[in-house]
Amino acid sequence: MRSPRTLPRALPLVELGGLLLVALACLVFQLRLPGRFPSDADYRTVVERLRAEARPGDAVLLFPWWTEKARLHMPPELPVYGYLGSDQDDLSAHPRVWVLGQPELPRADESGFRAAFLPRRTTVGAPLRAGNLELTLYENGRYRPRRFVASEAYAKARVYLESPDGTRSDCPFDGRVHRCPGPPHLYVAPEWREIHFQPRHCLWMHPPGGKQRLVAEFDGVPAGTELRLEGGIIFEHASRHEPHLTTARFGVEDAASHESLLEIAQPPGLEGVLKDSRVLPPGEARTVKVWVQADNADTRQVCLDVFALGDGAVVSREGT
Repeated sequence: MRSPRTLPRALPLVELGGLLLVALACLVFQLRLPGRFPSDADYRTVVERLRAEARPGDAVLLFPWWTEKARLHMPPELPVYGYLGSDQDDLSAHPRVWVLGQPELPRADESGFRAAFLPRRTTVGAPLRAGNLELTLYENGRYRPRRFVASEAYAKARVYLESPDGTRSDCPFDGRVHRCPGPPHLYVAPEWREIHFQPRHCLWMHPPGGKQRLVAEFDGVPAGTELRLEGGIIFEHASRHEPHLTTARFGVEDAASHESLLEIAQPPGLEGVLKDSRVLPPGEARTVKVWVQADNADTRQVCLDVFALGDGAVVSREGT
């Protein structure tokens, strides 16, 4: 039987053996990893299928979401989605979604992806396997046709700063943006911004501060549709909660009746893309005012969009 006195001397050998085993496992992992990556030839095969069969309105979703290299190979006419949480994104602007998967990668979590992605989606045809890439086409049951998109109609909007007493200061359109008097960040134009890891092409509308509102007024919003407001504070600014920061508010109201149609309040510390929606009754198209306001505008950098959606399941209010 080994004397207790020999145990302390044996411990360094046990620790060394454990370190060697971990190092060996890491080495094996690194040596095997390149074999799980797709080759340029694999990407060319996938692109050939997409160029032959993709339709206008289609999109590509990356699985896992962090396989960013694939973007370099995709046809430029196809939007590509891949960000933290994109597995469960409705991608409601797209009637069909091509999933470009690399299920052999470590920690790909295919079962988790399928649980988030598959509801209300059906496979079209047989998947294409090209080396370590797998391309599968799905009909998107979450698709909602866009009958109005504020970020696309922004050039025809009337933009102004509005005081509580109703007085206005116009923000003239210079062919690219609606530029307001005052600080250089006070303008309205569509831009690519990130809201809680999600890239969004949305209307930049920074609140002016105080009780004044920045307003974009749009004509021709169709009745009998689901009106939806989506947006939020960009980058890491939403997570901040210093005492001097205030709630950012943004919404949509009827320009003629001043009825509040949609409204979102985003207090300091609340992150994410926030949403509100309602069904507009049948009738004539209406003019709406899209607005944003914050008592203290410091880091309340809002990017938003407004949609009028065609037939489909009505989405309940969330994020307010």
